[in-house]
Amino acid sequence: MFKTIKEDISTIFHRDPAAKSFLEVITCYPGLHALWFHRLAHVFFKIKFYLIARLISHFARFLTGIEIHPGATIGRRFFIDHGMGVVIGETAEIGDDVLIYKGVVLGGTSLEKKKRHPTIGNNVVIGSNAIVLGAINIGGNSRIGAGSVVIHDVPPGATAVGVPARVGVGFTASELEQLQHGKLPDPIADAIRYVIKEQEKLEERLKKVESREGLTAEMDKYLEAKKENIKKEFEDWTRSLKTDKQE
Repeated sequence: MFKTIKEDISTIFHRDPAAKSFLEVITCYPGLHALWFHRLAHVFFKIKFYLIARLISHFARFLTGIEIHPGATIGRRFFIDHGMGVVIGETAEIGDDVLIYKGVVLGGTSLEKKKRHPTIGNNVVIGSNAIVLGAINIGGNSRIGAGSVVIHDVPPGATAVGVPARVGVGFTASELEQLQHGKLPDPIADAIRYVIKEQEKLEERLKKVESREGLTAEMDKYLEAKKENIKKEFEDWTRSLKTDKQE
């Protein structure tokens, strides 16, 4: 037991650069308190003392602002950073070395008494206010962008962002370790860029065919002339602004 407690505290020092001292960690980290209360509640839940388990969970929620159902299964070195508003459902399963931020919800989508909450793999990072719904699998070494709503499986090593979340490119282990949130991909923007690139290729091919066959359309000449006029007007307007500033 003491080995597990020591590991929990070491995890916070490893994950959070704001942690300054041992005393600060054990007194001022609600994610740590919620985890310890959950372990106690989970023991009572497994021996079917459901009311006691729920009372412990309820007290932990009042104290920390974090709601973890006593039936949830949580692995080692789990860290909830800040934590306010985190909700983890009854049949949720969380692997080792998982990091989640405030407002994360691991919720269910069914009223049936069966597996209805997510399964989170090892080394997963879930950003602030992300929502993961249903009995889906979040693969190991993946990350969920802040504010995303995940309703489908996420493969290992991938990144899911958006509402509903779409899978983007993967990340290296070092990038996951460094929590480089500014490098989150934008799958929708990537798709638009791809479509534009393909359109430009088609336009270039069409121009070559028209040029070879002598089919340059009058409309094309008109549009090119219009572009030049707009460009000239813009340059004149920019030049006038500079002149006004100098005066």
